[in-house]
This record gives sequence, C-alpha cells and structure tokens, in this order.
Amino acid sequence: MHHDRHPNKLPATAVCLAAAILAGGAAADVTVENGRFRLVVGDDAAVRSLQLKASGEELAAGGERLPLFSVTQARPFNNEIKLIHPNKRTVYPANRLFRAENGRLVAGFKTAPYLAEIEVTASPHYVVFRLARFIVAPECYGGLKMDVPPVESFRLVQLPAFGRANTGDWLNAVWDEKAAVAVMGLESAVDIDHEERRGVVALTADLVAGRRLEGAAAALVVAAGREDFLDCVDAMERDFGLPRGVESRRSPHVNASIYHGAGEMSPANIDEHIAWAKRGGFRYMTFAHDAVVKEGGSWCLNGDYDWNAHYPNGADDLRKVLAKVKAAGIISGLHFLHTHIGLQSRYVTPVADARLGKKRRFTLASAVPAAGAVGELAVLEPTVGAPMHKGARILQFGGELFTYTGYTSQRPYRFTGVKRSAWATRAADHPAGEIGGVLDVSEFGTPKSCYIDQLTDLQDEIARKIAAIYACGFEYVYFDGAEGVNNPFNYHVSDASYRVWRLLTPAPLFAEGAAKTHFGWHMLSGANAFDCFAPAQFKAKLVEFPVRQAPIAAQEMTRVNFGWWALYPPDESKPAIGTGTQSDHWEYGEAKSLAFDCPATVFGYLPSIKKHPRAADVFEAMRRWEKVRASGRLTADEKRRLADPAAEFHAHLRRDGEIEIVRMHRVKTPVKRLSVYFFSASDGNHVLYWHETGSGSYRFGNAPGAETLEAAGWRTLDVADGLDAVRGKWSGLVDARP
Repeated sequence: MHHDRHPNKLPATAVCLAAAILAGGAAADVTVENGRFRLVVGDDAAVRSLQLKASGEELAAGGERLPLFSVTQARPFNNEIKLIHPNKRTVYPANRLFRAENGRLVAGFKTAPYLAEIEVTASPHYVVFRLARFIVAPECYGGLKMDVPPVESFRLVQLPAFGRANTGDWLNAVWDEKAAVAVMGLESAVDIDHEERRGVVALTADLVAGRRLEGAAAALVVAAGREDFLDCVDAMERDFGLPRGVESRRSPHVNASIYHGAGEMSPANIDEHIAWAKRGGFRYMTFAHDAVVKEGGSWCLNGDYDWNAHYPNGADDLRKVLAKVKAAGIISGLHFLHTHIGLQSRYVTPVADARLGKKRRFTLASAVPAAGAVGELAVLEPTVGAPMHKGARILQFGGELFTYTGYTSQRPYRFTGVKRSAWATRAADHPAGEIGGVLDVSEFGTPKSCYIDQLTDLQDEIARKIAAIYACGFEYVYFDGAEGVNNPFNYHVSDASYRVWRLLTPAPLFAEGAAKTHFGWHMLSGANAFDCFAPAQFKAKLVEFPVRQAPIAAQEMTRVNFGWWALYPPDESKPAIGTGTQSDHWEYGEAKSLAFDCPATVFGYLPSIKKHPRAADVFEAMRRWEKVRASGRLTADEKRRLADPAAEFHAHLRRDGEIEIVRMHRVKTPVKRLSVYFFSASDGNHVLYWHETGSGSYRFGNAPGAETLEAAGWRTLDVADGLDAVRGKWSGLVDARP
C-alpha cells in the first residue's frame, strides 16, 4: 500500500539512514583483544585480522571481507524499502562499524534502517559478544503497527578462520597443537554453526527471535593449541556457571568402561550384578530407568516415573541399593529417555495432555460430537505431507486421540479412515475451530511413545521427576532418546537435556547421550554409544561405526563409547548369533576402543549371563583389558598398533601375574565350536583355545596313541612351535567323541 508520498517530503527511511551515517563519527578500524589474541575489524564491519599473540600467527582470512555482524528479516517491512526489494527472507550484512562512547560496538547494515549495539567484554581466556539493543527511530517504520525492528535473527559473530588440521563440527572450532579458534554459545538458545569453503571456516553465532535476541551472548575463544584452548573453555564454563565439559573430559572417570544393568536389575539381584561387574573389572554401573520405575514395551509408560514393585519404599529402597553399589567401589549412573511420553502413561490416557508434541497443526473445520463413530475429520489446513507411516498416524484434538488411514489432498481437506478414542483416550465434544494436530510419535521400536512439545513446561515437569530419582545416589547420566524433540533440533536437543541437567544434584561426573548439538558439548563429555550388534557382524560393525567415529569425536576433543555390547548366549538356530558372543569379540572391541582412548558399555543381563557357557571367560577378558586401561600405560605407538582393523589382540596373563597385550592369530581347525588362537609373548609362544558352547574331546589325527585335547573354558598351552607349525598341527585335529 502506498502512503506518505508528498513530493516535498524526504522519505522516513532516508531520514533514518542519514541519522545512522552521522552517528558514528570518523571512520576507523575497531580492535578487540585480550592477552591471547587481537581481532581487528574494519570500519566497514569486515574482519581484517585475528592474530595469536603467542606466535604472531595470522588466524583469520581477512581477504574474505566477511562482515562480523549481519541481520536477517523475513522480508522488508518499512514502506519505501519494501517497494524497492523483493519480499523474501533477506540477509542484510553489516557495512559499517564504530565504537560508541560507552565502549560498545555499533553496527549499521546494508538497507536495513537501524543499528545494533554490541557489548564486548574481554577476559584473559575469551571475549564475549552480547547484543545489547537495537537502535531504531520510530519514523523508520512510520505508523506500522508492529514491534521494531522486525528482526528474525541476528548474526552476533561471523569469523572467517583459516582451516587447520581439526574442524570440530559439534564444538565449532578449528584447531591443531599450535592454535585453536572457536565461536561458542553461552546458552542453549544461541545457534552455533560454521561453513567451510576454500580452506576457510566461517564460524558463526546467531541469535533467534522468539528465543532471545537482546541480552544473548556468544564467546570467541582463541588459544595456543588444544590444552590452552581447554583451559580457556574451562574458565568460561566456570565464569558462566555452565556444565563442566572440560573438567569431565580431563577426568579419569570419562574413559572407563561401563556395566549397563538391564531392566531386570533389582534389590533382590543387585549382589549378583555387582559380582559380575567386578569380575569384568567395571568401575561404573548404569541403571536403566525401567529397573527402578514402572515401564512397558517401547517405553509406553515413560513420563509417569512411578516406583516399580521392587521399590515398595521408593527412594529409601533405591538409596540402599546405590549405597551397596558404591561400597563395592562402583559408581552408579542413571539412564533415561527424558523427551519421551508413553502412550499408555497418565499423560495420554484417559485424557491426552495438551503439551504433547505435534508434527503438524490442524484446525477442525466441523464440530465433532462426543457420541458416535467418526469416519472423517474435516480440517482447514492442507493435509498434504501429513505422516503416513502406520505407527505415526495419530491425531490429537483436545484430550482425545484419533487414528487415520489417509487424507484428501484437495479442498475440502479431510482425514479419512478415522477411529476415535485411540490409546484409551476418552471421547469428547470438539467444536469447530479447535486446534490440534498430528502427534509427534517416536520413530523407534513399536511406536508406543511420543515426544514432548519443548515450547511448553512439560519437559521441566519430567525433569523434576528424573532429578528426584537421580538424587538417590546416582553420579552420571545417559540422555537416551535425546533426538526426540520438535524442530529446530539444533536448539531443542541440548536445551531439553539442559533443562534436566540443571536440576541434577550433585552435578554429574560426566554424561553420554543419543544425540548432540553445540551447547550439549558442555554436558556430553562422553559421546553416544551405538546399539548392539550380533556376534556375526560385531567386529565389522565396530570398524564401520565407532572406529570411524572415534577420530571425528577426537576433533571435538571428545571420546566416543564403543558399546553397547550385549552378551549373546549361543543360539545356532539364528545365523547372526550362532555360537554367541565369545571372548575374542570383546577383546577385539577393547583393543579398538583403547586405541582411541575410548571406553565401551556392556549389558549385564543376568538371564543371558547365566545361560552363556563362556560368560566367565568373556568377563575375565574384560577385566584384564580394563586393568590395562586404568593403568594408562599404553604408548602412542602401541595404540596405533591396536587400531589396525585387521589385527586381533589378547590380554595375556603371564606367569608373573602381569598382563601383556599381544597380537593373536586365528588357527583354523576342522572341528566345530572350537576357537583357537596363536600368540607370541615375552614368556614364549602360546596357543589359547576354548570350546564355544560347552566341552569337547579331540585328537591330533587318528593314529593310535595320538595326542588328545580336552576343551571347555579358556586354556593356554605353551608351545615351542611358531605360527605356521601350529597351523599345520592343528589342521589335523579330529573329534575324539563318537
């Protein structure tokens, strides 16, 4: 709409822009520095230089002429500018910068008729950029009835750093042993990211309307290598009360392997779990949440967090169990799915909570009475693209859930094949105009849970329940299902976890999680564990996933968990399981995890342990490797040797009681269910062998008086022969039993 176009009147936008131009005074470069670095930004707001003072090295690609700041709008809003430019999402780069009398930086932008005032605070370890305010004259937007300026997001930092050996995608840093540069958020609301192009990494921090613009902050951290960088981030975490990501990464707690108790853990069998954990040399024991609270399949009761039958006295009983674990020298942790709500929980039945997450929002076009079947639901919005996976076709209006089988793609829009009172919800009247939507159903397992709407207070309500359980004596946590949040994931994944974390007392020693975003770096000092791989694919999958991820995690100054590992009892009716998990599986995994200074997590499920004929040997293998891990004695060369995917290793217990890590070579024999390995150690050549599923009797050939061999659990033979001779001899092995 055209208005205010008197030919003798200067347009309001011109008045605004003229005022902005005059406000800054003389043009001059702006310098921001602390004891570690000096950042120089031109009067045109472009980054000129970032110098590391310790070495004098230039760290920024000044030739890129990238502006330190920019602002994004959904479209132009003030009238004259709107008439000139297309109506689309537009980025307005800063094109001038000056330091105001109060010491703050003031940025002006191409076309956008306002300024941004940025408070810059230097500490010895980092520099903080905080958006103080926008400066906008009322006449810039005339009589428009709107809050100004109409900012969608503000780029608080954009730093073009030269690429280095490591680029931390999660950490948002480029670094090597000589220098490190990072842009980091100081709260979960800040969007942190980077873009790589032509050897330059543009590190960015964006503030988003609807979360926080004015008052939100990010930090520029520049240091002389990895350890100096961690010192700086540690200081930043302490100064701002953030979770201690650096402290936990430097702690010995973070690299020990973990015994993960299954849901059948209870006060009645905790002594057995402790005994097996100690047999495996584990110093940490994770309790699955369903070992403590009531749960059903696929987390269908998640969110209720009611004590299960094993804990009739609730917290008092749990405190006693955790005290017993601690007395055994083991630290307890709690595993939970904090973003999931079970579809059989009180949050769903009989009246579904309004705070359940929705993938799509819809408005009823016609009223739905409480009585009678419903075949269709008419809605106002286009239905195209609504979820059609069988388990995800659930609508919520009011407190009632409906399922559907399809929808019309043309007006009038309708969901078809509708059935009401899904998941035992109560039928109710629904007026035309009622707003609901498609439930955000969990994509894992048989869909029996959905996600929380993170814009509501339901996550905080669940956090209080989890924190009360944690306070019984747990000391670390696993944020499972952390990806189960509504978009934008880069914000909600870590924010949901942080809403739980900040209620945990005492603060966790460390945490792991199923998903990660930038702010979560301060919490997830131990990155995710993978799900269990069956014995037939175990070694190959370790190479495919954790071995591949470990160097990536190292660029984030973080370790990965090489678990989860399950102890599969033999089941030869299932080819993927066959003779089950054997000690060479977990020895292979321990070797690869130690190569990258990473731990593993194994599942301690008593029925499987008791059913497995070789469980004692498998856990003994873990004990030996964990003892080596705790000693920290392996050299960098030894770790590189362990990393070889084609090589297998054994923790050999010598006669003097010392553990020696040796490479072992499989020796094939004609008999089934017998594992045989050859290795050379400092105390001679040896053959390690065991029967995989029970026991057996064998002979070396069929000649009368042939040497016999009895096999059951682990046995080590001293041999004079080398590998080739051993392979030749053992190729003649025959079954001695009729």
